[in-house]
Amino acid sequence: MVAGGLERILEKQVSIVGLGGSLSEHSTSLAALRLALKAAEMDGAKTTTFDVKSLELPMYSPQMTVPPPAAVQLAEASYEAQGLIWSSPLYHGTVSGAFKNALDWLQLLSGREPAFLTNKVVGLMSTAGGVQGLQAVNTMEFVVRALRGWAVPLVLPIPQAARFFDEAGSVLDPQIGQQLSALGREVARAARQFAFEGHCDYADQATPVQGS
Repeated sequence: MVAGGLERILEKQVSIVGLGGSLSEHSTSLAALRLALKAAEMDGAKTTTFDVKSLELPMYSPQMTVPPPAAVQLAEASYEAQGLIWSSPLYHGTVSGAFKNALDWLQLLSGREPAFLTNKVVGLMSTAGGVQGLQAVNTMEFVVRALRGWAVPLVLPIPQAARFFDEAGSVLDPQIGQQLSALGREVARAARQFAFEGHCDYADQATPVQGS
């Protein structure tokens, strides 16, 4: 790539924060997240990954006066990012408790202006052991709305996910790999549109971002 092309990309570089994983030793949801973030990175985005297991967050409590550093780090990174990708395993028809608890800590952003994840785009994916997976995506979409963000219409529920990833986290099915890459690129594209054009295809009359 020529220097001028690289400079143009960096001028419009967006930050994408990924949150996902589970408490299992080999997390398919974390493997899927990393592949989607890699595609966003190849599209020019700067990415950060938060692994639910590594965060080791205590249960969210409104009475906790001093939040844990990991919760603050997650909230701050999510607030500073232009886009996010969430990936949860499907547990009993919804997201895992550990994943939902991580989302609950985004309550730390309630006092910001604008609050929470206003006008940030969020890509959603889930991995399931059985043949269903969309319920977790639907749950995450409700949370996106509550936090004032915009869910990317392209979602990716992956049923029987253990068949598609090896223990190292590599994808075994080219079609799944292509779908994960498409989601990562779409989040980067939509985040860039919001950040530098002040609107997004998904919002007919979105509130202009600050400075636009």
